[in-house]
Amino acid sequence: MSTFAITNAHVVPIIGERFTGTVLVKDGSIAALGAGTELPKGTKTIDAGGQWLLPGFIDAHVHLGMHPEGESSSSTDVNEMTDPNMAAVRAIDAIDPFDPGFDDALAGGVTTVNVNPGSGNPIGGQAAAIHTHGRYIDEMVLRAPSGIKSALGENPKRIYGAKDKTPSTRLGTAMVIRQAFIEAQNYMAANDPNKRDAKLEALAMVLRREIPWRQHAHRTDDVATALRLAQEFGYDLVLDHGTEAHVIADVVAKRNIPVLIGPLFTTKSKVELRGRSLANPRRLAEAGVEISIITDHPVIPINFLILQCTLAVKEGLDPLTALESITINPARVLGLADRMGSLEVGKDADMVLWSGDPLDAMSRAMRVWISGTQVMEYDASTRTPVVISRKVVPE
Repeated sequence: MSTFAITNAHVVPIIGERFTGTVLVKDGSIAALGAGTELPKGTKTIDAGGQWLLPGFIDAHVHLGMHPEGESSSSTDVNEMTDPNMAAVRAIDAIDPFDPGFDDALAGGVTTVNVNPGSGNPIGGQAAAIHTHGRYIDEMVLRAPSGIKSALGENPKRIYGAKDKTPSTRLGTAMVIRQAFIEAQNYMAANDPNKRDAKLEALAMVLRREIPWRQHAHRTDDVATALRLAQEFGYDLVLDHGTEAHVIADVVAKRNIPVLIGPLFTTKSKVELRGRSLANPRRLAEAGVEISIITDHPVIPINFLILQCTLAVKEGLDPLTALESITINPARVLGLADRMGSLEVGKDADMVLWSGDPLDAMSRAMRVWISGTQVMEYDASTRTPVVISRKVVPE
């Protein structure tokens, strides 16, 4: 339906005061909302019956579609670990929209994800922000590239150390990144149209601040290295994981660096995760750091995104901040805040109707809309989330 309204809903717009009332959708966008919204004559309505309506959730760090669940390791396309600098590879070229994880995302109220290459390389490649429903990846894309993934810490030194190649240490990893940016600066200065280089062109986008640098960093010393490199080369930095970023949270806050914190359900399975705690989101937020909570799917199943927020609230995180961390904050990080992350007039109608407060572990997503099209409805009789077919060719 091109025009419809959800009425009698407890609306949590994220930006602005919550209210009980109506949201009017026209041609895929929010046309009006409020307690006293008047509807055009003949408007089709959906009575929410007092259920909670929120913007679709956004997970800003996943490997959805690149690392299918339930398949052999040979089927993963997350890491092209044949050279430490893979700035030219693009996640969009490896995302399978029929990965079952996309249906799980909708069941958890997640309508947008940022799909990253992995952390096996010092420079892993270009990320893509996409919707979580579709049959053709190019129609799902919201922004590509949405950043370049880079990794500090144990993963690249373990991968290349085992190959007896550089880098095998933290200092070697930083050197690879630094050298790549120096080469990109030289490439930009030469400005020779007859000598094109896919890696250097990608890095030039970062240096021109067209896209952010997505820095995988867990330990405090790796966070410090990330800050140092960003200051040296002057790019926009986003900290991915930030397990121990709270230790220098004041420094991170002063530099206005957002932190994508998580995954939070994992065990302390490696040395970099010794500081993992469900209290860390609160520690960062209280220091003034803008946080986004992430699953790193399939590390944590994407439908558990909201449950990580719930447990973070249990450890003292403000409830509104928790909801902002999976809506408007990741929308800003992805450069999509003008389209999503809150329920406001003119924004895309990416919405989820919840049975109750989504921070209550007993609540569930009942209906999901992406750009005004309903893509999931929970069937109470079978206790199953029903996702519309991804294979239907539109008329």
